[in-house]
Amino acid sequence: MKLFTFLNRAAIALALTAATCAAHAQNYPVKPLRMVVPFAPGGPNDILGRLISQKLTETWGQTVVVDNRGGAGGTVGLEAASRLPGDGYAIAMGGSSNLAVAPSLYAKLAYDPVRDFTPIINVAIVPYALAVNPTVPAKNVRELIAVARKKDGYLSYGSSGMGSMSSLAAEMLKSMSKTEIVHVPYKGTAPALIDVISGQIDMMLADFAVIKPHSDAGKLRVIGVTGSKRSTAAREVPTIAESGLPGYELSPWFGVVAPAGVPKDIVVKLNATIGGSLKSADVLKRLATLGYEPLGGSAEQFAETIRTDIAKYAKIVKSAGVKADLQ
Repeated sequence: MKLFTFLNRAAIALALTAATCAAHAQNYPVKPLRMVVPFAPGGPNDILGRLISQKLTETWGQTVVVDNRGGAGGTVGLEAASRLPGDGYAIAMGGSSNLAVAPSLYAKLAYDPVRDFTPIINVAIVPYALAVNPTVPAKNVRELIAVARKKDGYLSYGSSGMGSMSSLAAEMLKSMSKTEIVHVPYKGTAPALIDVISGQIDMMLADFAVIKPHSDAGKLRVIGVTGSKRSTAAREVPTIAESGLPGYELSPWFGVVAPAGVPKDIVVKLNATIGGSLKSADVLKRLATLGYEPLGGSAEQFAETIRTDIAKYAKIVKSAGVKADLQ
């Protein structure tokens, strides 16, 4: 009888817990959310973070406050996000750099991409482009490599931070072309591009959508894209692989994560709402204009992508001989 009573009470407790969680998710959100964007304003992470935040605000009627926290290739912002409550009211715009590359790049990383975060949804693939200051005497990747080989340190490149995809893209180029180009890290894409345009540094690999307006204005020269195929935003620009460095390929992605512990029902609601916005006509038009490729899918699929890419980029980082220090 006692065993029966205990089991009966346990079943009732579980049912009440499930009902409470369901009610929680049904009412969610009841207050504003915070979207941590771990880069300075102006780059792809920021563009996508603000786009998603705007759509969530429109759909739910709750403000989503964008919190830009740049530094160390996006790891500073993600560390801060990992320490926030896992109640669904804090989310972050993660990406290949700080979720998949960082574990093998940094000896001391303050968070575990798998243990400390709840994957919500993968948002988009963002093609990167290689842009040089017009004074650099190179109209294609082959010519750029020849210029770089004149002398070690003859050229310099900017990045959105040590460990960012922009720095890894450049380090891969250096490794595969056997050149030595000086790295100048910044806290975001925009400040680095300003110095490429002004001639303070020579080149940068960054989001094509951010580079293109400056290229169209004649302030930068785009000589290649990093993906396996040409960008829909500018099909006339060859891939780096076809313009002088066979085998080169890098396709950064960006997705939404939350601190660990977010209830499953809230994960499902966030995933469905953001996934739905990725299919809306205005978002698809915006992404097409930028040359971004929308992804979507389930939270479980995103979790698998993170795990798979951690292993993939570990091999790339080792091959390129790249290491970074968070101290």
